[in-house]
Amino acid sequence: MQTGVQIKIAVPGELSGLAYLFDGYRQFYGMESDLAGAQVFLSERMRRGDSVILVAKEQEGLSVGFVQLYPMFSSVRMAPIFILNDLYVDQDWRGRGIGEQLMEAARRHAVQSGNIALELATEKTNERAQRLYEKLGYSRDRTFYHYALDL
Repeated sequence: MQTGVQIKIAVPGELSGLAYLFDGYRQFYGMESDLAGAQVFLSERMRRGDSVILVAKEQEGLSVGFVQLYPMFSSVRMAPIFILNDLYVDQDWRGRGIGEQLMEAARRHAVQSGNIALELATEKTNERAQRLYEKLGYSRDRTFYHYALDL
């Protein structure tokens, strides 16, 4: 079921609602709640232009979901890409097609910004997200292994 939400690029005046969602996103991945830290983190991303945050708002203006895109470059393809690190819909608003709408808005924004790809990663156990990504045409990378080093 699709829900009528408006999706737009977030601005600093929307930080409190966005920080609440971001804090929920982090808790979904097992982190402790840190609403103040979430607000500072998002404020810095906006201030420095480190990312693009698309926010979904319901008719009353309540922020109900977001997607965050980080600009990067593909050296091999010599072109800009976006890394889609964060997709989150408030628990009370799930199952209404908002995640799919956010993903489509992210795709449109990436194309309009001259990017050649959207790349993302998800936790192996997040099968719901994996089904959505595959439904939208994303394919699991079977060529490269991705590694991480905590510093």
